[in-house]
Order: sequence, then structure tokens, then C-alpha cells
Amino acid sequence: MHPTAHPQNAIDSAGLSNLKRVHWNLPLASLVQEAVERREGLLAKDGPLVVKTGIHTGRSAGDKFVVREASVEKHIWWDNNKSMTPAHFDALLASFRAYAQGRELFVQDLFGGADKVHRLPVRVVTEFAWHSLFIQHLLIEPEAGERLTFDPQFTIIDFPGFQADPAIHGTASGTVIAVSFEKKLVLIGGTSYAGEMKKSVFTILNYLLPPKNVMPMHCSVNVGKSKESAIFFGLSGTGKTTLSADPHRTLIGDDEHGWSEHGVFNFEGGCYAKMIRLSPEAEPEIYATTKRFGTVLENVVIDERSRELDLNDASLAENSRGAYPISYIPNASTTGVAGQPSNIVMLTADAFGVLPPIAKLTPSQAMYHFLSGFTAKVAGTEKGLGKEPQPTFSTCFGAPFMPRHPTEYGNLLRDLIARHKVDCWLVNTGWTGGAFGTGSRMPIKVTRALLSAALDGTLKTVEMRKDQHFGFEVPVEVPGVDTRILNPRETWADKAAYDKQAIKLVQMFRDNFRKFEAHVGADVKAAAPKLAEAAE
Repeated sequence: MHPTAHPQNAIDSAGLSNLKRVHWNLPLASLVQEAVERREGLLAKDGPLVVKTGIHTGRSAGDKFVVREASVEKHIWWDNNKSMTPAHFDALLASFRAYAQGRELFVQDLFGGADKVHRLPVRVVTEFAWHSLFIQHLLIEPEAGERLTFDPQFTIIDFPGFQADPAIHGTASGTVIAVSFEKKLVLIGGTSYAGEMKKSVFTILNYLLPPKNVMPMHCSVNVGKSKESAIFFGLSGTGKTTLSADPHRTLIGDDEHGWSEHGVFNFEGGCYAKMIRLSPEAEPEIYATTKRFGTVLENVVIDERSRELDLNDASLAENSRGAYPISYIPNASTTGVAGQPSNIVMLTADAFGVLPPIAKLTPSQAMYHFLSGFTAKVAGTEKGLGKEPQPTFSTCFGAPFMPRHPTEYGNLLRDLIARHKVDCWLVNTGWTGGAFGTGSRMPIKVTRALLSAALDGTLKTVEMRKDQHFGFEVPVEVPGVDTRILNPRETWADKAAYDKQAIKLVQMFRDNFRKFEAHVGADVKAAAPKLAEAAE
């Protein structure tokens, strides 16, 4: 047994036995070597490990289950979480144990959470060496000596080669992600997409932390020179990773955080960034990671002879990804913790071209937009999308990972905003001058300039107008930004078409929010957008 394993808590406690060999807590270089020798991936010209995830190039939301156990029954938001019976989970676990026999496995002992009071010790058992490397990047490695007494509170077992049987295991297909809060186990099978592991840790923390008055958040966080932190909420594709990697601010993390009595803290020790069409000009810090030894690149196209990467080729996946330690970002935090936030930014990619590039939210409006979790998807990002943008309302900017009812998170967030007097902003990184297909994507330079003005306090001093539909405040003029772009209606050639589109989007918001109206106060209901008459 490897000396950094803890013999009293070896993986036979999860029922894994008769194994050919177990690789405990191998370091980065060893895992890269193991992955290459096993032909799990190719080394690219500058050192990254390039892998393919097969048919699953993203999460399998329809294959994720929470075990319906007595101790969690009344706490789970079952409208959003598919249930699995304890008997089906037991059968699944028995099949996982049978599958493991005679195999070589990789184990990593890691923490979810940089706050030592609230962190979660997790043991991750994988079939692939590159999965072990991925999760080593994405979670937090113990300090010297901590692994000798490591006692996992949860174990994740990830076997991509395992195929579930719906008749025996109660699954929807051969793919499964099943979480048992009583057995403290997550079983992942039938998918090579590594993001399932990290999101499983997020799901666990989303369940465990709210009763401790700690807010779990699908967000990125960075810190300014005067130590004030900013939280960036946003769904995939809204710019959460890109905008938080600011050369003038210290990055705490790019995806998952907690907000506790001590301040904000990263759940992770690495980043998982989108790679498709990555620009060295617009995203230099992230682009540089594609030339680092140890970075794991999922579904990035590589020339097998020259080992050159083509980040613009989406033939394997639109959702190509890079996983790397947060230390690969030059101005990243070494601690993963920061003080109480001064600003919250909610990012949306509005493909309808209606929302302004930035707006100031009241605490009630912030809770409304947090519970709404709006963005819009466009053709090419997912199978089955037509020509028209499709609205996506993912409550709390992370519905797939929320075991509890959204209002638990919403009320916690509103209380924290009020207690710490946090300024809240809605930022549209989507379309301007028209909807998708007519307008153009919001220039990233404009978004960065407006964010800087919000975070450095400039927007506290500028003139604001009240948006006629959404009721939030929008700056009329910001130094260094074209005034016209601040009013989306003025960017449309056809003003009547804008008015029609705005009313359509307002109705989408109102229709989506009906399911929350019985759970929120009058102030939050009043923050809903109004079906105002078309502007003159």
C-alpha cells in the first residue's frame, strides 16, 4: 500500500476487494505517465494531456439520481431531483463491487472546500488514470501529513466502463450518477465525462452546508487590491470563468464557492474552462494553460502527427474543456479564501437582445433574478436547438446541483446580502443590436469596462435610469463606454421589433417565476418585470 494511504480507511470500506492493484494519491507527473502508457490520451506539443470522452461530452442530467432515504426524504427538492430506491442503489453498489474485482484502480484523497471549518474530505476512486489527474486538479490536495489521518466523509466511485441495467438498477439507461447521502457514496458509471465527479462534490456540499448557514454557490470569485471580493453567478457560456480571470484582480476560483461567517471560499483547487474558440487576446490567462504540462484537455482536436491543437475545431464537442490547477493562472489565490464580498454579479447571455449590458439590482430584485437564473441558449450549443434562441431558467444559476428547494438558497443569499450590504448587478454578456442571428455578441471589452466601473465604485456616482420593463437601474453614461450600447433599444434598427421582443421576454420571466410565488415574500414578487406598454 502507498505510504500516503490511511490503512484504517482503505477502499475495502466501500466494499471494493480482490483488486489487481491500487494506485494511491499519485502525483501529477506519474498520472500523466500512467494515462499515456494506458493509451487513455495523447501528449500535445506543449505538454497537455488530450483525451476524448466518447458519446458523453457533457453532463448526463437525465441519468442522475438521489437515493430516497428516510433521513433525507423531507429535505430534497424532488421536483428537481430524480429518485432511486434504496434497493436499486444496493443492487447498483453490488454490481460496482463485482465490476471492480481484478482491476487496477486509482485513488485520490482530497478536500472539497478551502475553509477548514466547512471542508468535506472526499475519497475518489477511478478506473482511469486521467480521471484521477482531473479530480486532483479540481479538488484541494491535503497538506503534508494530512493524508496520514485522512478520514473520508464521502466516497466517489467512477467506472466509465460499467454499464447499468435499468431492469436491475432502476436507471434510465446504461449511464448512472447516483448519490446516497446515508451511505455517503456516489456511484458514476457509463460515462467518461470527468465533470460528473466535480459536480457530485458540489451536489453534496449543496446539501450539507445550508443547515450550517453557509451558502453554496455556482459562481466564480475574485478579489481587488483593497481586498474586497466579488461573486460572479452564471450558467455555462455566460463568461463566468473568463470574466473572473481578470489580470487586475486575484482569482479565488472559477466555479464553486461557499459564503460563510468567515467570508467566501473556493470549493475547488482548480479550474474547468471551456476551450472552444479560446482566444489568446481575449482570454490570455486561460489560453496559456493549453501550453502547460499536466493540463487535461477534453475533446480538443489534436493532430496526432504534429501534436498541434486546434481549439477552433468543434467536431468532437462544442463543450471542449480544459482542467488545470488554479496555480496555472498567474494571479490566482494560494489560499482559496477571501473576506466578505462587496459586489455580486449575475451574468446572463441574453440571446433575445433585450437586457442592458449592466443593471443595478435591489436585494429583492437580486433574489428574484437569482431564483430565475436566466440565460438563453442558441443553435449549435446543444442538439435539438432550432434557429430561435431558447430561454433557460436554471434556478440559483445551478438547478441540476441543488438537492434542496431553491428558496432555501434564495433566502440565505438575501440575508447575507443584507447583512454585509453587498451591491448586486445583472450583467448581460449576450446579444446587442438585435437578437441572435441579427445582432452581435456584446463586446468583451465593453463588459470588462462596465464590470470594472461596478467593482471600483464608479457606478455609484453616475446617472441612472429606471428600465421600463424590469424596474432595475441602468447607467445612462459610463466613462470609456459608448453611451448608445447602454440602452439596448437604441442599438436596434427596428425599435418596434425590440419592444415586441422585450414584452415576450418579460412574459417568459413571469411564467417561469409562478412556481416560486407561494414561497417568497411580497417584496420579491414585486421585483418581477412588468408588461409595460411599448415605448414611444
